[in-house]
Amino acid sequence: MRKYVIIGPLGCGKGTQSGLLARDLDIVHISVGDIFRWHVKNHTKLGAQVRRIMAAGELVGDDLVEGVVRSRLDQHDWNYGFVIDGFPRNRRQAEFFLESYDIDGVIHLDLPDGEVRRRVLARRLCSRCGMDYNLINDRPTEDGRCDVCGGDLVAREDDTEEALAERLRLYHEKTDPVLDLFGRKEYVVAVDARPGVHEVQKAIRERLRLPMPR
Repeated sequence: MRKYVIIGPLGCGKGTQSGLLARDLDIVHISVGDIFRWHVKNHTKLGAQVRRIMAAGELVGDDLVEGVVRSRLDQHDWNYGFVIDGFPRNRRQAEFFLESYDIDGVIHLDLPDGEVRRRVLARRLCSRCGMDYNLINDRPTEDGRCDVCGGDLVAREDDTEEALAERLRLYHEKTDPVLDLFGRKEYVVAVDARPGVHEVQKAIRERLRLPMPR
């Protein structure tokens, strides 16, 4: 069984890299962000609460996040392991996670703040079907239109200069101590997230001594 945590700022490719690991290793990808976005899209009570928090550029509170993670992991559909992204994001969450689950490694996707801004402000989301785009390297065929359903492409509510600046500040304030805690237990492997998707995945596999991508 393999259990990994993947940590990095927004726009660093956590979801993409986790998905590749999950596919090849037959483990479950658990994305806290995807869980919250599902609730927002489906207009649940939790979704309304998360939407207000995200629009203000703030991070969802510890109790809420821990409850969502515990509920997801309690499903026990991860017979061969899991890779989780979006958690833990602060020292309290990290301590909770270490007390509850044995992990095999923490992947730190390192990305400078300037590159985070460039990537995040280029993100677009289909207002109809939810398909993700990035105007840097994943542009739609027709500007402003989704290739899948033809819906309008819009920026996410929390992808503004002001909200991004606050999220980066909070990320460094809260996540740096997490990396320090995991690092003292020799769990962390740092990977430069600036190269292309496959180069980053190859670096992750090399650092974790995992089979190369198929």
